[in-house]
Amino acid sequence: MSIHPTAIVEDGVQLGAGCVIHAYAIVKKHSVLADGVVVHPFAVIGGDPQYLKFDPATVSGVRLGPGTIVREHVTISRSIHPGQATTVGAGCFLMANVHVGHDSLVADDVVLANNVMLAGHVTVGAHTFLGGGAGFHQFCRIGEGSIVSGLSRIAQDIPPFAMAAERNEVIGLNLIGLKRRGVSRAAIAEIKDAFRVVYFSPGNIREIAGQALAGGRFQTPEARQFLAFFSEGKRGFARARREELAGEGEGDGG
Repeated sequence: MSIHPTAIVEDGVQLGAGCVIHAYAIVKKHSVLADGVVVHPFAVIGGDPQYLKFDPATVSGVRLGPGTIVREHVTISRSIHPGQATTVGAGCFLMANVHVGHDSLVADDVVLANNVMLAGHVTVGAHTFLGGGAGFHQFCRIGEGSIVSGLSRIAQDIPPFAMAAERNEVIGLNLIGLKRRGVSRAAIAEIKDAFRVVYFSPGNIREIAGQALAGGRFQTPEARQFLAFFSEGKRGFARARREELAGEGEGDGG
């Protein structure tokens, strides 16, 4: 473990083996950093949430998973709820100036590029890449294995394995990301089929996905995961930019 003399690590912080806290970084009380977490200069871990009704006496924190890297000027706000934590998983890379809002849940192996902004209660699935400067509304869900273009404005849910851009636009599937992760051809074929059913069938997108999931047509776990995503959420779902989906473009993330 290494803590620079100018860093501030408050009482009650838990640091795992091999953690590195660089110069002028601040780790606030009740934060828990697992083994191998690296916090770069001027990052603030566990600061008070940006929530007008928050009581600073609330005992809450932040949890960072093993091997996660937090670069310069990143801010990760603690939970607004007693006994709970804003969570970033294992093996994540948070580039400079990222903000993770209170009560967000970032899964494992996620990359948040420079200046990504997550509001409160945002959920980000594993193996996801969020491009620089992209902003995400509170309570949004970003599905596993998706990729979001830089400077996007996302106020609705992005399903797993999708590519998204601009304002709430789904522009295809992250096929390259799926292949890099070793997802089987059969599963990829079913995800493509499920994507067409959801986005090219008329009617309520939640009902369409639910009927497809219950119908028994889709058997691979990945395709069923894609369809099950539409059964939850508070924000509604990003819609397809249909003119760009005809060729089913391939993303380069993942």
